[in-house]
Amino acid sequence: MSYDDQNIFAKILRGEIPCDKVFEDDHCLAFNDISPQAPTHVLVIPKGPYVSFDDFHANATDAEIVGFVRGVGTVARMCGIADDGYRILSNIGTNGFQEVPHLHVHVVGGRHMGRMLSKPRD
Repeated sequence: MSYDDQNIFAKILRGEIPCDKVFEDDHCLAFNDISPQAPTHVLVIPKGPYVSFDDFHANATDAEIVGFVRGVGTVARMCGIADDGYRILSNIGTNGFQEVPHLHVHVVGGRHMGRMLSKPRD
């Protein structure tokens, strides 16, 4: 999948579409999800044009990678969910049900999240 600079997150990064910003630094932007699945549901996106983690790890600079990972931790602490626990999730590609072709991580918490996956029954 190639990067589409007209995706909604690219437009948010350019300021063409507003967001409910939670955190921003040189490497990432974090904002509240418009359809939250938990009391805390924040999206963290890198500022560079990366489609997936594969694209990101292959093409981002070390500073971008470190900045993005630190941004995720900063958001969890800022939102008050770091101590009680939270989930980070990134949907990648068609099978992963990625809806926006820009790398993003969902930081979700503020309640018991339950099991993410269960063992298939035979």
